[in-house]
Order: sequence, then structure tokens, then C-alpha cells
Amino acid sequence: MEFFSAPWWSALLAIVLIDLVLAGDNAIVIALAARNLPRERQRQAIVWGTVGAIGVRTLMTLVVVWLLKIPGLMALGGLGLLWIAYKLVADTGADESEHGPAASTFWGAMKTIVIADALMGIDNVLGVAGAAHGAMDLVVIGLLISVPIVVFGSTVVLRLVERFPVIIQLGAAVLAWTAASMIAGEPLLAGWFGPREAPAQALRWALAALCIVGVLGAAWLMRTRLQNDP
Repeated sequence: MEFFSAPWWSALLAIVLIDLVLAGDNAIVIALAARNLPRERQRQAIVWGTVGAIGVRTLMTLVVVWLLKIPGLMALGGLGLLWIAYKLVADTGADESEHGPAASTFWGAMKTIVIADALMGIDNVLGVAGAAHGAMDLVVIGLLISVPIVVFGSTVVLRLVERFPVIIQLGAAVLAWTAASMIAGEPLLAGWFGPREAPAQALRWALAALCIVGVLGAAWLMRTRLQNDP
């Protein structure tokens, strides 16, 4: 694709739009994972979490052709993201271990952010790689543009979470929705949920509802049990 040609600009616009649409998931994960950190460390978590997420996404983009050959990858990624969504909303702040998704340590938050983005990034990588038509300069530019979007979005979400804690549940619901979309988009399950070109919408909506209710319900039960324990 010729540099700065009309097709080049058109592909870049498509990549920017993909980043804008999908950056919300990244912002939610980063904000929720960093919410238990001291305020002075939250900004660092947002910046370095974004850098780590972009690094993971860049690596995945470079090996996207290989990724496409792995059967069950989308479904496994969706199931992993469901677990992270559950842990993020089930966390009460009582566990000070760095291994919790909403960890109270900087590196605990980084681990959650990078792992979650690696799981969520599959759809983004496929979309960006497809829009770029093999032009790596476009892929790199698109990734660089996504950095300020995610940083700004994470900052906004984090401040909103501090004022309106219910956003934690809403954020987990968004992640569960994303996980359901990944599972339904798994080629091995196309017989049930249909291919991307002709999706079985009713089943996909039902799966999304099941994932959201399951994540929020399981997290509520866990919080209730912890509160009732002596």
C-alpha cells in the first residue's frame, strides 16, 4: 500500500476507529486493577499499564497469522477474561496480596493489566491487522494513537469509580460482554453461534446475558460470604 495514498489514509482511519471502539475495555481493566493503589501510584499504573498493554498488542499483531491457526484461542481468551472480570468485581480490598487483580501493589496491578489485555487484544489485533492489509507502518501508527486514548480513558474511569462505586459492576459487565463476544466468535463454535458473516444473534445475546449475570452473581455471592465470615 503506497504511503499517504487515499487507500492508506482510509485504512488508517479504520484502524483509529477500531482503537476508539475497543479502547474502552482497556481503560476499564486498567482503572479497576489500579483502584486500590495509593493515589500517587495510580498515575504510574495507568501509564505503565498502557505501555505494557500496547507492547503485548504489538507482539500479537506481529504473529497474528500464527495466532489465527490456533484452534480454540478465542474461546479460551474469552473464558480467561470472564475470570478476570469476576476477580475484579469480587475483590473487596481485604486481600492485600499482590496476586489479586485489584491488587494493592504496583506490580500486582501491572500483571493483571497485561494479562487481561493479552486476552482482550485478540479481537483488536485481528481487526487492526485486517484493516492495515499487511502495512506494518499503519499498524505501528494505529498502536501509537491508541496510547493517549487508553491513558485518558483510564484516568476518567478511575476518577468515576472513586465517586460512583457502582461503575465497578458496570465495568465488569462490559468485560463479561467482551468475553461473550470472543467465545461466540470462536470458529470452532460457528455451528452454534454462526460465523461472523451470519451470526446467530439470539444465541449470542443469550450467551452475553449469561456471562454478565454469571460474573456479577458469582462476585456478589463471594462478597456476601466474605462479609459474613467471622
